[in-house]
Amino acid sequence: MEAITLSIPPTPGRSILHRSGNEGLFNLGTVLRDRGYETVFLYGGYGYFDNMNAFFSGNGYAVMDQSNVPESKIGFSNAWGMADEDLFDLAIEAADAASLEHRPFFFHVMTTSNHRPYTYPQGRIPIPSGSGRSGAVMYTDYAIGRLLREARGHPWFDDTLFVIVADHCASSAGRESLPLDRYHIPMWIYAPKLVSPQDYGRLASQIDVAPTLLGLLNMDYLSSAFGEDLLDGQARQRALVGNYQYLGYLEDETLTILEPRQHLERVDLGSKTPLSTRRVARDLALLRAQSYYQEASWVYGHGLNRWDRGLRLADAVTGS
Repeated sequence: MEAITLSIPPTPGRSILHRSGNEGLFNLGTVLRDRGYETVFLYGGYGYFDNMNAFFSGNGYAVMDQSNVPESKIGFSNAWGMADEDLFDLAIEAADAASLEHRPFFFHVMTTSNHRPYTYPQGRIPIPSGSGRSGAVMYTDYAIGRLLREARGHPWFDDTLFVIVADHCASSAGRESLPLDRYHIPMWIYAPKLVSPQDYGRLASQIDVAPTLLGLLNMDYLSSAFGEDLLDGQARQRALVGNYQYLGYLEDETLTILEPRQHLERVDLGSKTPLSTRRVARDLALLRAQSYYQEASWVYGHGLNRWDRGLRLADAVTGS
């Protein structure tokens, strides 16, 4: 969540999402809100889960979750929240309201259906509800298709970028400290009147989502983002993956993993042979891994990515 929103690498220990003092940070929403966009976080469940409501409301977003939706507008729900199609209907309704007032909008929409117990409205897909993950994946695909078909009939469709990206895979556990196949996720940008079709096959990370979106919108902005615009032709090929204890840096078929107690693990993806040791030469890959994660921790810990600080810096630069 913080990688996509704040464009910052994971930091050791608790997620920024769960930490105190995580409000007022540079993020994708603040950049757009500063340019007149309505910024909203929409979640299919109750956003107190994972501290999401507090995080997003503290960073300039209006929040809409299941508690804002009348029961009459929820056709199906489970323990996680309303079905994806009901959430997408809520998003379309909110987009219509913004469009009527001629306000541009940015909605961060987080779905819930692709979670256990994998239940969803019956009759939508050939797989019965509750049959397992494959059914939930197919239902999510159905709901996204339904959203796009419905959106085509609305006046704001031609000027809207749809960015569809996973937050994580089904599981990140495995024999390796950071099994890369569990971190390989899809991302799809859809805007038939604005973006020409292409297949992007270069190495990238979730921290690159915000700069890429802002690049597509051709915006200049004061930034503390760690990510890069993937479509400007100069983005570096590297990926950052992590969990609570392990921080990984992938470049040139080599995965460098920083571990507790100054342990280091190296994985050559070509040979699939891991090398675990406490002493490894300080090569460029190691220095880059340390640089990304230490700088992210320093920047957040010292408030250098606070939006109000950025505005003061901007004022100093412009002399206003």
